[in-house]
Amino acid sequence: MFDAILIDKTGDAQTVSQTTVSEGDLPEGDVLIDVAYSTLNYKDALAITGAAPVVRRFPMVPGIDFSGIVRESSHPDYAPGDAVILNGWGVGETHWGGLGKVARVKGDWLVPLPKGISLRQAMGIGTAGYTAMLCVMALAQQGITPDQGEIAVTGAAGGVGSVATALLASRGYDVAAVTGRASEGDYLKDLGAKTIVDRAELSGKPRALGKERFAGGVDVAGSTVLANLLSMTRYGGAVAACGLAAGMDLPASVAPFILRGVTLVGVDSVMCPAARRREAWLLLAKELDLAKLDALCVELPFDQVIDTAPKFLAGQVRGRVIVPVSPELG
Repeated sequence: MFDAILIDKTGDAQTVSQTTVSEGDLPEGDVLIDVAYSTLNYKDALAITGAAPVVRRFPMVPGIDFSGIVRESSHPDYAPGDAVILNGWGVGETHWGGLGKVARVKGDWLVPLPKGISLRQAMGIGTAGYTAMLCVMALAQQGITPDQGEIAVTGAAGGVGSVATALLASRGYDVAAVTGRASEGDYLKDLGAKTIVDRAELSGKPRALGKERFAGGVDVAGSTVLANLLSMTRYGGAVAACGLAAGMDLPASVAPFILRGVTLVGVDSVMCPAARRREAWLLLAKELDLAKLDALCVELPFDQVIDTAPKFLAGQVRGRVIVPVSPELG
């Protein structure tokens, strides 16, 4: 038996509790892992509160990412004692996730813990930080260089935004951090942001083309925010879109694409191929300032996860939320 957060559903009624479950109930997989740390992400908060139909199988242990130590393995790439990371692949949605002390998953979903990063720091980065790196990689592949102008980061005080701000700044980009929380200005500047942009500037009715301002952007919002960002992106610029915090719609015009040659790059972290996700993690180990990482992380006790999920959706949580599950593992 082990401790876990368990989401269940009877009819239309969803329940969530901290309870004990049996290892015999774990889903199929070829690697058994003792979980050291997990996180609370936006998607986890949606799952726990039932605010969106994130969970597609019940009962479900949420937690879209975790770090831990391999206990048993029949996968050729992993052996007992190996330190590993998991992000995405439907974990916490269709396959039991990291908010439990034990997980069984497919070895093909795992990434070896890079040298220089601890199990705790790996979850300080987590899916949000790994997604942020995928966005930074996407902008670089579109040829967006630091000398071309400001890069807007929406939702900058959140998990993806915080890490994206730090990563872009470390590469020499001028980051315009977009936030609806003016009180986070000093925090964002400490991460490397050059300017703070009030979210209201990107929240009005989008124009087909706005004044050219940004060389590119990392967007976690979607909807009107993304539409405005596209309209304000300079000729030949690019925006990496990875979220829908403001909505799934996109009330935009084709004008930025056909008149300014703007590129909209979709970034998916969940089913990202293994080779690319390993590349992203190696770059994170190399480029992310771990002192800045510590500044944007908070620890949330396991027994407070359920009560904190609604606050996360209300925008009352800053940065990255680490959940110690079995921190004694390392």
